[in-house]
Amino acid sequence: MTERILNVKVGEPLEASLARAAQTMEALERGDTPDPYFAVGFSDIGQLLAVFTPRRWDLLAALREDGPMTIAALARRLKRDYKNVHNDVEKLAEWQAVEKDEQNRVVAPFSEIVMDVRLPMARAA
Repeated sequence: MTERILNVKVGEPLEASLARAAQTMEALERGDTPDPYFAVGFSDIGQLLAVFTPRRWDLLAALREDGPMTIAALARRLKRDYKNVHNDVEKLAEWQAVEKDEQNRVVAPFSEIVMDVRLPMARAA
């Protein structure tokens, strides 16, 4: 598996995302092959913590340690209820942190998840 990094951004201004997209488009127009960049963004820390809960971090760690597995095997590995693990997998897949392979096993495709959390700007008085 190729080493891939998921960049998780919290509170990043839209302009920064648009600038990154524009740079990629310019590289493609020049005929260059830009490095892959995988990212998801959250508006605030509460939204991030609602997705990346401690149990979901444990799920990601189990997948990285043991490799791809079915949801049933993952639930057994984590000693958790199948339905709850299924729901966690669905949520993490929605945010691109996991995916399913050809055998319908759950995979954690990223070697790293890098968090960039920006504090809110001060409000004008």
